[in-house]
Amino acid sequence: MFSLFVIACLWFHSGVLGVEVDLDLGRIHGVNLTSRLGVSFHAFRGIRYAEPPLGELRFKNPKPVKPWAPATFDASQDGPMCPQPWDNMTDVSEDCLRLNVYTKNLNKSARLPVIVFLHPGGFYVFSGQSKYLAGPANLMDRDCVLVSLNYRLGTLGFLATDSADAPGNAGLKDQVLALRWIQQHIHHFGGDPKSVTLLGYSAGSVSIALHMLSPMSRGLFHRGICMSASPYGRYAYNTSDIVVAQRQARLLKCPETPLKDLVSCLREKPMMDFVTSYNGMFEFGWNPVSNWQIVVEQDHGQERFLIEEPHKTAHSGNFYKVPLISGITEFEFMSGAFFDLRNDTIRGMLNSDWERYAPIVLLYERGTLHSKEISAALRNEYLGGEAIENPGSLLALGRLYSDAIIGVGYNRFMRLMAPHTPIYTYYFRYKGRYSFLKDPETNKTFGAMHHDELLYLFQVPLISPLFNITGPENTTIERLTRMWTGFASTSNPNNSTDKYLCDLNWPLYNTENPKYLEIDEEMTIKSGNINEQRYKFWDKLFPIPTGDNKSRI
Repeated sequence: MFSLFVIACLWFHSGVLGVEVDLDLGRIHGVNLTSRLGVSFHAFRGIRYAEPPLGELRFKNPKPVKPWAPATFDASQDGPMCPQPWDNMTDVSEDCLRLNVYTKNLNKSARLPVIVFLHPGGFYVFSGQSKYLAGPANLMDRDCVLVSLNYRLGTLGFLATDSADAPGNAGLKDQVLALRWIQQHIHHFGGDPKSVTLLGYSAGSVSIALHMLSPMSRGLFHRGICMSASPYGRYAYNTSDIVVAQRQARLLKCPETPLKDLVSCLREKPMMDFVTSYNGMFEFGWNPVSNWQIVVEQDHGQERFLIEEPHKTAHSGNFYKVPLISGITEFEFMSGAFFDLRNDTIRGMLNSDWERYAPIVLLYERGTLHSKEISAALRNEYLGGEAIENPGSLLALGRLYSDAIIGVGYNRFMRLMAPHTPIYTYYFRYKGRYSFLKDPETNKTFGAMHHDELLYLFQVPLISPLFNITGPENTTIERLTRMWTGFASTSNPNNSTDKYLCDLNWPLYNTENPKYLEIDEEMTIKSGNINEQRYKFWDKLFPIPTGDNKSRI
């Protein structure tokens, strides 16, 4: 039987200096890597935290991974991403419930703060892999243990028919199981299981807010950094997502009813059938951007992730309260507007039938008198009632997309959470040389877009090189990684003894006297609420739902 105590057994394996750790599950073989500033650290990648969700486990709650001892688990490289369209499909598998652990210290007594990255992607794309989105080089210059993880996506992760066969929220339950794994094993990597901070972007940020509400997640983390999204939109939650389930059934030639037969048929389909049908799951382009829905689960004998409408729980204050950082970028979803404007078909659809297509893009109710009134009001407010033109409408349409998809939800998250738990909030405006949106004709960046802070917290090979210490990005990297890891350690991002943060006095958000941190070339404390007048306009159109299931959906 393997000892629970960590061994720092360095050896050469296939020409790579390696390191091994013993868990009660078995031995893990990792590798040694170098941070952005040249610090050596240990990387254990592609570790299974759950049994592969295959066969009868497809669509259901995940099962903890079985021990692999006496074998040694090879964690020298990233595991596969969860099923999604990708250029290299050899990198995609349903056996994707893997996590990566990065640490500089394998001493169990080190008790370093743990940061767990929940990746973005609308619950249908991306992964926690280091080679595309979540390279650890920047954060490994700080004192922390970093964990990134995969969770099931799309139909395989979020099919919800209000039944024992497909109760919903499987991808979020994957995250819970990974957090339980961290509680059990992270001390072997020098991490403190009593100091776990969730760092989530977009769908990952929505996830954190939902973990605060879920009975499954209580006590598994201690802080949250919620970047550019929240689950508090202009809708109530349902117990199933039949429309999307039946759309998937039609695409894969499965019966749409009864639902038991629909699920049974989908369970038998090859993984690649779900991947190749991705485009058909959206109504046009990649709209709606929030396609697969989180649901309130009925009791079918399964452990339930959400047992109550999130707005109701938030209003009551009866949730797991942890210190938070929350913020948005200046231009957020202008990228969506940019590509829709350049698509002649989509631009034509928006111009010819705004009442029909705007609710799909902007995520509000459809086909009602209220919906028509809302559509007219939004077009007048943001676009002056004028025709949508490329490129003339970019800033106006980009602002509308940003507010509808990200900004309003962020604003409501602040208002719902602030009375109950401490929050620091920020507005990211730094315009770097690299971005998730560049003009393909000029190769120039526009400004801070959705996902752009990730370029400074992580190495993001999809978008940029590894930044060096002499590059213009260095100061922003130093500031963000120091604030975020400082918060993960002390629940406070301020540090008067740090040369990069010594002038920072970032106050907690106060609803009576709101202030936020503007992150640009300099960091400045600003008074008021971000985009306050714009979000007040949305409040008139869509009062915050109460969660009593009487809200418009």
